[in-house]
Amino acid sequence: MGATFAEGDGPIAEPQQHYGTIVVVGGGCYGSYYARQLGRAARAGALTFERVLVVDRDALCRVAGERAELALPELEIVFEEWTTFFDRYLDDAAAHPTLREMDAIVPSPLMPHLMYEWLARRARARWPARIVDSRPVDAPSGIPWQRSGADGTHYVSFAEWICPVNCIEPKLCPATRGERSWSMPPAVRAAAEEARRGGRNLAGPVIFHCQHRAYGVGMFDTRDVVAGDALVREAGNAGEVEVLVGTVSHCHGALSVLHVGE
Repeated sequence: MGATFAEGDGPIAEPQQHYGTIVVVGGGCYGSYYARQLGRAARAGALTFERVLVVDRDALCRVAGERAELALPELEIVFEEWTTFFDRYLDDAAAHPTLREMDAIVPSPLMPHLMYEWLARRARARWPARIVDSRPVDAPSGIPWQRSGADGTHYVSFAEWICPVNCIEPKLCPATRGERSWSMPPAVRAAAEEARRGGRNLAGPVIFHCQHRAYGVGMFDTRDVVAGDALVREAGNAGEVEVLVGTVSHCHGALSVLHVGE
């Protein structure tokens, strides 16, 4: 998720997009690329933003070393673990949604399922006397590549080939040279319906859809994460429930099931 297929400057995105804070997960090679492309997009008038926050625990990360050449005056680097950063940032967004309604998050292709993990921590804090844990994901039908990670995250992909890491998932697939007829968000929604028809008490899905916005940078909106937390709260307040959570692009995704017991 968040991968792109645009190395240089591209056409100006229409209409112009306006953001408050853009949070880039990771200050390594991906974060450096995204920061550079955001600067190019801003200079071309494709988007505007108040600041770009790159979050990395390593004070010697690539973005820190390349800061001068990135030529991005709005850049700030936060040297912190991702989990502690998102606890503070997303908790604040949930408490003051209007202040973050124009923010967006640029994920790293190799990051853990960070948004799901935040939802789980929020649920545990909200219901300290209830069991809150992860449950196995029912393998969605119709998605050709699927693997489960050691932490229970279920990884899915429509690609049975090796994709270029910088693919923006255009309508014409660069791997097959044919029309991209698939998209992960509707496939995940269909998987949730399939599970419910099978008798599973499954709410959602909560979907964080990383889409290409400009100049090779994919992101999803912070307000979508806040809305996901509200869905978990509403579903959990009604009783025991499971919630399907997916951080996805059109072609790839990470799925998890959050269980809130009685």
